[in-house]
Amino acid sequence: MKATVIGAAGGIGQPLSLLLKQNPLIKELSLYDVVNAKGVAADLGHINSASLVHGFVPDNNGLVESLRGTNIVVIPAGMPRKPGMSRDDLFNANGSIVHDIAEAIAKTAPKAFVLVISNPVNSMVPIVAEVFKKHNAYDPKRLFGVTTLDLVRASTFVAEANGKPHDAADYVIPVVGGHSGVTIVPLISQSKPALTKDDRELLDKLTHRIQFGGDEVVEAKNGAGSATLSMAFAAARFSDAVIQAALGKRDSPVVYSYVDLAADPKGAQEIKAIIGDKTPFFSVPLQLGPEGIVAIKPFNAITEFEKTALEKAVDALKDNITKGVEFKSKV
Repeated sequence: MKATVIGAAGGIGQPLSLLLKQNPLIKELSLYDVVNAKGVAADLGHINSASLVHGFVPDNNGLVESLRGTNIVVIPAGMPRKPGMSRDDLFNANGSIVHDIAEAIAKTAPKAFVLVISNPVNSMVPIVAEVFKKHNAYDPKRLFGVTTLDLVRASTFVAEANGKPHDAADYVIPVVGGHSGVTIVPLISQSKPALTKDDRELLDKLTHRIQFGGDEVVEAKNGAGSATLSMAFAAARFSDAVIQAALGKRDSPVVYSYVDLAADPKGAQEIKAIIGDKTPFFSVPLQLGPEGIVAIKPFNAITEFEKTALEKAVDALKDNITKGVEFKSKV
């Protein structure tokens, strides 16, 4: 597999590229950024793992060259959040960046799996979808908004609440909806192992912490950045799941990602029976295969608390998605 990281010299891009360099299934790693990508590539190239690393900058049509023959594109490019900024505050700057990247992918590597990290993910994924549609290259089975960090945080925080912080890697908590604030809906009632305390105050606190966990990092870094290392970890994990499925290496486990529900209309019917028909994009449980999304899996039974949270998520997502879909007319 050839993987391309766009935004490889940034706070997420560098640790993500390091983690992907260690993936034995990646034989070629292509790194692009507006500056310093060649330096990052040279540094990683000294690591004695299987993949060859190449760096590209805008000179000599670098973005297009970085994408030639790639199988998977991971996009952490864009401006990071600063104190007081919401993900929506980032929309205009990052929208233009992601739009131009999507144009290059649609023209150069239209069959690649595209994994969007750039925030706000809720709006960036629809921008990519619209660009691909314009080029008659859109396959909803191959476009993903990376929400894995929400699941990683959920397992960490619920394990801590259970007094088992060292066991966090063994916890699985479904997280659906979107990837910002109230659009993030952790289904804590389905936590495995279960949350041991039946306490509404604790449930409210955990839900809020999972939804706004990124703010903890922004505040703790005192304006020096947002969640980069944890995001890189989560993105590498999801990238590996896509690569494993694409190569048919194993039966794909259920993963979660923010996707176009049109990727599996039949599977989406069960989701829409719960959330309604107001949002075309939603983070849902997925089964992956060599061509991307094989199936959208149903939610298990949800509680009234979670039903209310899902209603709030859908209302917020409508505006996020509309902004992304309509962005193309402003470019």
